[in-house]
Amino acid sequence: MSIRNTYFFVFLLLIGCIRDEKRNSAELLYWSSNNGGEIEFSKWVVQKWNAKANTKIRYQPIPEGQTSEEILLAAVVAGTTPDIYSNIWQGAVEFYRVSDVLVALDTLEGFKQFIESRCDSATISEITASDGHIYQFPWKINPIMTIFNKGIFQELDLKIPPITYSKYIEAAARFKKDTDNDGYVDQWFGNTSVKLAWHQRLFNFYPLYLASSGGMPLIKDGKANFNNEHGIGAFRFLQTMYKENYFSRQNSAAGQDLFVGQKYATKFTGPWEIQYLERFKQEGFTYDFYQIPVPDDHVGPAYTYCDPKNIVIFATCKNPQKAFDFIKTMVDEEADLQFLKFTNQLPRRKNMEDNAGFVEFFDLNPKMKAFLEQAKYVRGVSNCEVMTEVLDIISQEYEACVLYQLKTPEQAISDAEKAVNVILRVDS
Repeated sequence: MSIRNTYFFVFLLLIGCIRDEKRNSAELLYWSSNNGGEIEFSKWVVQKWNAKANTKIRYQPIPEGQTSEEILLAAVVAGTTPDIYSNIWQGAVEFYRVSDVLVALDTLEGFKQFIESRCDSATISEITASDGHIYQFPWKINPIMTIFNKGIFQELDLKIPPITYSKYIEAAARFKKDTDNDGYVDQWFGNTSVKLAWHQRLFNFYPLYLASSGGMPLIKDGKANFNNEHGIGAFRFLQTMYKENYFSRQNSAAGQDLFVGQKYATKFTGPWEIQYLERFKQEGFTYDFYQIPVPDDHVGPAYTYCDPKNIVIFATCKNPQKAFDFIKTMVDEEADLQFLKFTNQLPRRKNMEDNAGFVEFFDLNPKMKAFLEQAKYVRGVSNCEVMTEVLDIISQEYEACVLYQLKTPEQAISDAEKAVNVILRVDS
C-alpha cells in the first residue's frame, strides 16, 4: 500500500474522531501542537490578543491522536480544520497546497513587507511553492547538531571536537569497549535512530547530506538530486559506524538514556535536549554541542536540517486577513522572546544574534548560543508533494545499506534515486 493510500485509509479511520463543532463566525479557531511549552506560549499570546481585539481567538491544542499529521489530514477530509495551525511540517505544505486547502498568504495585505522584515531571502525562497505563492509562514526551528560528553572527550584527549569523518571514526574506534568482558560492546561513540520511519532520516542521513553538500536539496527541478558524492558519502559514513559497532543499535526509549548514562559519547540532536539534560543529568556530567561531521575535504560552513514547523491558514477560514493579523502578533519580537523562554526553540527570524531584545536570554542560556550560530546555516526540505514518500524510499535503502550492509552506498543511493524519480514521474 502506498503512503498516499495509507493516508486515505487513515482519513477514514480518523474522520469520526474529529468533532464538527459549531463555530462562532466572529471568532477564529487556532490549533497548536501538544508540546507543553507551546501550549503555555499559545495561551499567553491568545490572552494578549483577546484582551484587545474584537475578533476573538478560540484556542486548543491539536486533538489527541497517533500523530498530529494524521489528525490534521483527518480534519481536512472532514472539513473541520482550524482557521490557523502553528505546527505544520514544512515538507507537508506542498501536499496540502495541491489539494487547495490552504490560503496563499502572499495575497493578504501587508504579508510581503512583514515576511521580508523577519526572514532572509534564502528562507523566503525555500518556502515559496512551485506556483510562485507562499502558503506557510516560517515560525520555529530546531537545528540538528552533535551533542558530546565533555568528560569523555577529555579522557580521549580530544581537545577539538572531531568534525571530519576520519577524525570522528578514529575517536569512535578508541572509545568502543566491552566494559564487562561478556563479549558484547556496551560503550559506543554515538547513537542515531535505527527506526525505519521516514521522518527518522531527517535526523541522521539528511543533516549529514546537508553538511557535506553546503545545503543542497534532495529534490531539484522535479527530480532526485542526492545521487552524488554527498549522498553516497553520508551513507558510507553511517554504514561504517554501524558495521564497526561504533554506533549503538539500541533504542534509548526502551530503557535508560544511554547518553545520560555515559555509554554514548555523542549523538545527533536538537536544542530540546538542553532542558531534558539539565533536569536528569548526573552530578559532574558536562556536555556541549558542535556541528554535524563533514567529509575530510569539506570547505565552507556545515549546514544542517533545522526541523522547521510553520504556520498556515486553512481555506475554511472566513477571515484570513484577520487570521494573518493574529499571526503577526504571534511572531513579533515580544512574542518570539516569550516563545524562546517557554520552549527553548528558536524563532526563524534573521539577525537574532544582533537584536538587543534577545541578548539577555542567550546570556542566561549559553548552551543555546551554539544553535543560534548554527541557525545561519540551516535548511528545511524541498517543496515536494511526495516528500514523505521520498524519505520513505531513502529509509528503505538506509536499512539495506547502512544497517545490514546488503548494498554498497553507491548501489543504495542509485536505487533510491531511480525509485524517487519514478514517483516524481521523471522520464528515463
